[in-house]
Amino acid sequence: MSAGLAALLDDVAVLARAAAASVDDVAAGAGRASMKAAGVIVDDAAVTPRYVQGFQPERELPMIKRIAVGSLKNKLLFILPAALLLSELLPWLLTPILMIGGTYLCYEGAEKLWEVVGPHSAHAEEDAQPPDEEELVGGAIRTDFILSAEIMVISLNEVKDEALLSRAVILVLVALAITAGVYGAVALIVKMDDIGLNLAKTREGAAASFGRGLVRAMPIVLKVLSTVGIAAMLWVGGHIILVGLDELGLHALYDAVHHLEEGVHDALGAVGGVGAWLTNTAASALLGLVVGAIVVAVMHRRGSHGAAH
Repeated sequence: MSAGLAALLDDVAVLARAAAASVDDVAAGAGRASMKAAGVIVDDAAVTPRYVQGFQPERELPMIKRIAVGSLKNKLLFILPAALLLSELLPWLLTPILMIGGTYLCYEGAEKLWEVVGPHSAHAEEDAQPPDEEELVGGAIRTDFILSAEIMVISLNEVKDEALLSRAVILVLVALAITAGVYGAVALIVKMDDIGLNLAKTREGAAASFGRGLVRAMPIVLKVLSTVGIAAMLWVGGHIILVGLDELGLHALYDAVHHLEEGVHDALGAVGGVGAWLTNTAASALLGLVVGAIVVAVMHRRGSHGAAH
């Protein structure tokens, strides 16, 4: 009896060690996947704050909450099952689908840029209507879908050698952690002015001065983030297309950018890595701008033809 109990306890210990190792593997995989997608995560955080500009302060957090819930649904209900299924059955489809999403990001970025610099922008400001919350939340969730798809596919690629169940668990952890991190940071950014105002009213000395500084700085910070968000859409969209073309066998453009990166890296010595990254980023953004401008021109042309008829 005691021998049987000892054997059972040994089996339980073996299972416990196996489970602990599995948890460690999943945690490590989630960490690797999250770090690999860090660039897109930053872009996601930069894009979102512009969607709540122009609204009453009491509507900002509810809007961010709605966008965050939509983002989590995007990742868990649509992107994760589709990515896992495609990775098992039709892995070659992931790249074209990502490129379609990248083209949409380029279009979004170029359209926003056109709204800023286009000849109609002055009239648009004069005739500006109060922003529509439903429309902006929906637009934010649609844009998030593309960024989330990029994050999840990058993460999936990082752990593609894991078993299917481990991949699924890792992607769920990545989705939860990234959504909480991104939209927690966004909520903090858009409420900084309220925090500053509260400090200025309720504190004295250095704390009050810091609060007043926050109030003065936040409109500038939000404007900068809005600009960064537009640039990020062009950069991420262009990079998706650049890498996608290479993976589909069209190497010329990717090779040209890679050779340019190497030249900058060699020329700059100690800061060559930063220079190479900036070169790739600028080339991706330029490609994104070109692709986005073409789509904007086509869409505007179709719109003008539709209005004429």
